[in-house]
Amino acid sequence: MNGAESLVKTLASAGVDVCFANPGTSEMHFVAALDQLGDMRCVLGLFEGVVTGAADGYARMADRPASTLLHLGPGLANGLANVHNARRANTPMVNVVGDHATYHKEYDAPLTSDIEGAARPFSDWVRTSADSRSVARDGADAVAAAMAPPGRVATLIVPADAFWNEADGPAPLPPVEARAPAAPEAISDVARALRSGEPTVLFMGGHALREPGLTLAGRIAAKTGARLLAQTLNARVERGAGRVAVDFLPYPVDAALATLADARHLVLVGSDAPVAFFAYPDKPSVLSPPQCETHTLATPGEDIVGALEALAEELGASQNAPVQAREKYPLPSGEEITPEAAAAAIGSLLPEGAIVVDEALTAAAAFMSRTRGAAPHDCLQVTGGAIGIGLPLATGAAVACPDRKVICLQADGSAMYTVQALWTQAREGLDVTTLLLNNRSYAILKQELANVGPGDAGRRALDMMELDRPALNWVGLARSMGVEAERAKTMEELERELAAGLRSEGPYLIDLVL
Repeated sequence: MNGAESLVKTLASAGVDVCFANPGTSEMHFVAALDQLGDMRCVLGLFEGVVTGAADGYARMADRPASTLLHLGPGLANGLANVHNARRANTPMVNVVGDHATYHKEYDAPLTSDIEGAARPFSDWVRTSADSRSVARDGADAVAAAMAPPGRVATLIVPADAFWNEADGPAPLPPVEARAPAAPEAISDVARALRSGEPTVLFMGGHALREPGLTLAGRIAAKTGARLLAQTLNARVERGAGRVAVDFLPYPVDAALATLADARHLVLVGSDAPVAFFAYPDKPSVLSPPQCETHTLATPGEDIVGALEALAEELGASQNAPVQAREKYPLPSGEEITPEAAAAAIGSLLPEGAIVVDEALTAAAAFMSRTRGAAPHDCLQVTGGAIGIGLPLATGAAVACPDRKVICLQADGSAMYTVQALWTQAREGLDVTTLLLNNRSYAILKQELANVGPGDAGRRALDMMELDRPALNWVGLARSMGVEAERAKTMEELERELAAGLRSEGPYLIDLVL
């Protein structure tokens, strides 16, 4: 058994049974091992940002890591934007990055680079295997590191000769770190704040936004009058009818400040303290008001559900939590498509158990408001703010959950970063319906231009934000990659195409002309 075979066996025995890959010469022995051993499903991505984004989507839904396979430093660099998103989502991820053979490094061949230096800012754990007999143990350590709470990015760099030289066989998975319980004094401190009668917000992230955390938070809110509020962007949220409803902190600074203006106590439940995405002239970076006291019930890496259980018991919050009712969203007819009208169609037609991937950007608020009372579903968001993750995220989620419909709400500008994901969806026959929100611009940048306030924008500035010269042919792009696609310019066309997409068992793209 060579090093590559020992690594594949080690990963598979640790539960890492999917590899999203874009390999090169230095990874050929790993590719051969994937083929010969048959222990892992191999999914090819035509760009490394698709590979890393798909691994993120897979792990968010499967609750276990996938592997990526990347080619040297440049291949890793191509995928780092979505590694950043995964790290911000606390996604468990194992990146396997090939490197030149150890004896070849001294010659400074064209693809030589500092792979560890590139990986470290985006990874929680980085290691380069010393030799072929180390690879299996290093791989097991990488999986354990990725699975450590709250979920981490592990990057293992393997020289080519460590892949092809003889190894000792697979290595067992070492003990995986468990979630630490929240401190008893943290429970008592938050209970005092909730009993104070002063306006209190439970600011939620991580497993607080999934069952049973949601129900526990709802019981606490029902008992104390606290307000439930989620982070602006989250790895995975369980939403819809029959579930405890949670609002989201708005993205715009002024709206976020207004949302928290009355809070006197902010309780962090698996979340970080809220700050603005960017600095803006004459606006604060910290979004909670000066008079607000911040309390930590549980950090993202602690036992969030256990902390909520202990808090509910401390408060005597035994009553049932109120849940979201099923809502009907009237469908406008005969009019041009707007984000609000498109959102109403989604809210009305969304199938139960769907996975909604949200990279709608400027249209996101409309979709979130009009799917609050839709059929129960999971929502995956762009946690790190690096655009170009929607299509890959949907791809990975569909691999993880082949029995569930995936709906991707995708802005047109960011879709071009990783449009190659459509090809992977077609090749794998994935059940993904993409609503391509086509406003022919980076509309969010136009909003940010006004928010930052450098003055009136001229033609040259606006040219950096508009995508209409030439306009992108999304139907043609999708069909060229094997994905069925149609265009919708009216609500009647949208309803017809959305119904067709939901009936389809493979990938389907709807070009929504906004």
